[in-house]
Amino acid sequence: MVVADVSVRVAWPADAAGIAGVQLRSWRARYDDGVAAEHGLDADALAAAWRQSLSRPPEARHRAMVALAADRVVGFALTGPNTDPDADPAADGEMAEFTVDPEQTRGGHGSRLLQACVDTLAADGFTRAVCWADAADDVVRAFLTSAGWAADGASRELADESGATVKQVRLHTALV
Repeated sequence: MVVADVSVRVAWPADAAGIAGVQLRSWRARYDDGVAAEHGLDADALAAAWRQSLSRPPEARHRAMVALAADRVVGFALTGPNTDPDADPAADGEMAEFTVDPEQTRGGHGSRLLQACVDTLAADGFTRAVCWADAADDVVRAFLTSAGWAADGASRELADESGATVKQVRLHTALV
């Protein structure tokens, strides 16, 4: 019997290049090849930003989690306090990012990463978690819904400097 060498752990600064690679591949798959180029992002610049962020999180409850296949980053997620205007700071945590390498889906990495995020948020004392998902991303929304998350009726539209917009819906789940 062969056992896969897969895991999830808190990210280290040394994981920055792996996270940047997953993020860029995800953006290219989700939007189009021009998104990263349009914003002047390359793997080295993105990795440097991740390295700095991972070295100095804003507070102890802000964490980056990485899903690993052997020692290779195949997904990442961010957890921390929910900063939405209607959030209860004592009770509401947020999974601010949830990305699995598009070449590594359907391998259980997303499930392990999601469970690690939920466990981390609960350990930090949050009783509810939220996550913003692209309204057009049926796969991510179906995945979260199958794991017990549900839309709570909130939505938002994000715009970048070029005026391109992405509509998002908020999902939530109880942690206890």
